[in-house]
Amino acid sequence: NLPSMRTPTAMIVGLVLCPCGLLLTLTGTLAPNWRQVSHIPDQSIDLILEQGIWDMCQEQQSTHNRLCGQTDELGYFEQVPVWVAQRLMPTSLVLNLLGLVVAALGVRCWQKEPRHQLAGVAGLVLFLSGLLSLTPASWYTHELWALPAPAGSTLVVGYSLVLSYLGSCLEILGGLALTLSFHRCCKEL
Repeated sequence: NLPSMRTPTAMIVGLVLCPCGLLLTLTGTLAPNWRQVSHIPDQSIDLILEQGIWDMCQEQQSTHNRLCGQTDELGYFEQVPVWVAQRLMPTSLVLNLLGLVVAALGVRCWQKEPRHQLAGVAGLVLFLSGLLSLTPASWYTHELWALPAPAGSTLVVGYSLVLSYLGSCLEILGGLALTLSFHRCCKEL
């Protein structure tokens, strides 16, 4: 009985979803828009303050003038959910890259048979990477309205937070798909 030359579908799904998750999580981590603060009292009505985990930007919607590097007068960056996100998001990105390297070694791109056990380990690493980025995104969302903001202003979820959520979910799903490779290992034992 000759071995199948096809790459298992679960491995292909994992190798498609996880790099997409990496790009979304990277964008969500770097872009300064986890939260938008608008209708700030004593400010122009079209002024929006965009708060990320690394930077704050101020934009006039009428002119599209954007100024980043705003001073943190309210202690936003000192808040625990922001501090945790500053540590877990980069850790997740590094783990995702490591998982993708291991996955590339486990999936048979240049060999006759995939290394199922190695692909399964990569799936676990990528699953963990997704959890590490989902945790701060979820916690930040839970605390969104409790984080410091000018009194009387309007708070809205920013696109960076949404991208972080989507990226985390893709990493988790891709990691789970690659983890299915263990099924083949168990059958061989």
